[in-house]
Amino acid sequence: MSTPTPANTQPAATAAAPEAVKPSNFLRQIIESDLEKGTYATRRWAGSPGDAAHHAKGEPDPAKIRTRFPPEPNGYLHVGHAKSICINFGLARDYGGVCHLRFDDTNPEKEDTEYVNSIIDAVKWLGFDWAQLGQAPGSAAPYQASDYFDFMYRAAEYLIEAGHAYVDEQTPEEMRVNRGDFGKPGVNSPFRTRTPAENLARFREMKGGKLADGAAVLRAKIDMASPNINMRDPAIYRIRRATHHNTGDTWCIYPMYTFAHPIEDALEQITHSFCTLEFEDQRPFYDWLMDRLCEGGLLAAPAPKQYEFARLNLTYVITSKRKLAQLVQEGKVNGWDDPRMPTIVGLRRRGYTPAAIQMFAERIGVTKSDSWIDYSTLEGCLREDLEAKAHRGMAVLDPVKLVLTNWDEVMGPGHLEPCQLPALPHPPEGTESPIRHFTIGKEVWIEREDFAEVPPKGYKRLYPPRPGADGQMLPGNTVRLKGGYVIECTGCTKDADGNITEVLATVVPDTKSGTPGADTVKVKAAITWVGVADGVNAEVRMYDRLFSDAHPDAGGKNFLESLNPNSLKVVTAIVEPSLANAKPDDKFQFERHGYFVADRVDHRAEKPVFNLAVGLKDSWGK
Repeated sequence: MSTPTPANTQPAATAAAPEAVKPSNFLRQIIESDLEKGTYATRRWAGSPGDAAHHAKGEPDPAKIRTRFPPEPNGYLHVGHAKSICINFGLARDYGGVCHLRFDDTNPEKEDTEYVNSIIDAVKWLGFDWAQLGQAPGSAAPYQASDYFDFMYRAAEYLIEAGHAYVDEQTPEEMRVNRGDFGKPGVNSPFRTRTPAENLARFREMKGGKLADGAAVLRAKIDMASPNINMRDPAIYRIRRATHHNTGDTWCIYPMYTFAHPIEDALEQITHSFCTLEFEDQRPFYDWLMDRLCEGGLLAAPAPKQYEFARLNLTYVITSKRKLAQLVQEGKVNGWDDPRMPTIVGLRRRGYTPAAIQMFAERIGVTKSDSWIDYSTLEGCLREDLEAKAHRGMAVLDPVKLVLTNWDEVMGPGHLEPCQLPALPHPPEGTESPIRHFTIGKEVWIEREDFAEVPPKGYKRLYPPRPGADGQMLPGNTVRLKGGYVIECTGCTKDADGNITEVLATVVPDTKSGTPGADTVKVKAAITWVGVADGVNAEVRMYDRLFSDAHPDAGGKNFLESLNPNSLKVVTAIVEPSLANAKPDDKFQFERHGYFVADRVDHRAEKPVFNLAVGLKDSWGK
């Protein structure tokens, strides 16, 4: 028996070229203005990151722009990161540029190769690649901030020698108090007047391991009275005796993120450094540092520029890495890839596709002000993507047996009648839909809700004969078994407790779908079903939103109190035989129920497992 294979929803390794002109936004306007003015036209690229002397030996940069996606490898990426990935890689693609994947691995205590590998996998799965122009997709290794530690140390020494940095040995509490606040200027450190030579010697002692953790920091010397507290001599190096996942124990001092990040951008010849709004107050230091290092000839001009956009705020979701880790550690979910999690691995296991997430990122746009996006927008993108490509199949999630009492008489004892339906109701233009095959016999499974002993008003599915207004018995209702025959309900059987165990009906001969007699009997409803003879048992996980509160952690609320107790229900369902050959990650529409995915971890041929990705329509809260 032939069975259709679901459409492949995986993307190629590289994102497809844009099909049409993209809607404009302020980031696109910045890029287009820079391209028109030739702001970065004189840049050179030596084939790898490096300082000014390195790039001076290179050729004119073939990339019109360079962007970057710079995650810290201290956790799994979530849907907010997906937006940033789509923005940075998408803009580079659309403007003839390159986007770098770079790990900001400057904090050895929280980072791990597990997270590095998960990030690489997530970016590739979303459909993007960080290969340089002229390189084959998948051929380039990601960049790592830790590969630049030598230059960062050299840059720190230059700042010390130029009088722009000093070693401060105040206690953390003294530094906090002397920093001032929004209404009070800071107080100069007593160590601020050391000579460059004294600072350089002390900094080298920090590097040499002669000072204890926390005993000293290297600070930029800017302005302790600045109205921007981030410019009040920010720390740029601290002592941390911790083994780094990439450099091991080579270093016992590590650069601060705000110092490292601009340098990373500059070494990689980034033109447009896009980040979220919480870094807006750090932009003056970004520019200050670039100006100082370009003045000293360490970095090539023009330096990169930072621009901020609003982060993703999605209802019914939390994106705090700390809180997501708490959900995992306390067993509230089944790991980082639990389909209820907003992590990219969770969304993937839930059944989301790269195309749906890219569509979502484009649909919500890019703005400079924070706003909330309703979760239904994300769900709508998945429905839209799967509608045309997910193969259809029938599944009974709450089964009760339907017995066709006259089947043997009409069709012959034990007869199984072959049936078929298209797998895609609307196949791509110029193609034909694959066909799914199944059989109907004397016994089939139907949804328990498709039979009502006492039907409510307007009910069009199965119900038994009942007395009419004149006392005469009216026949039971007739419906079509989709893809099969018209049947007429005659009653039901019950157990000793009054529970319905079987629904009884008769088959109307010569009404099989697709035959000349199919329209001889008019019915008001068609119901889905699965044959007892060839149905396949499957575990179906009915996932819902993890939180019942649209803003589970707003206003200092305990987000755990908003956990949705019905976010997961597991049922034993019966699915049609065309689903028996599903492979992990194959997507389907279970007719009338929603879109489902064969679980990429637990699904096996001998024990099928399907996850509800999204319902056929948005019914949340209705």
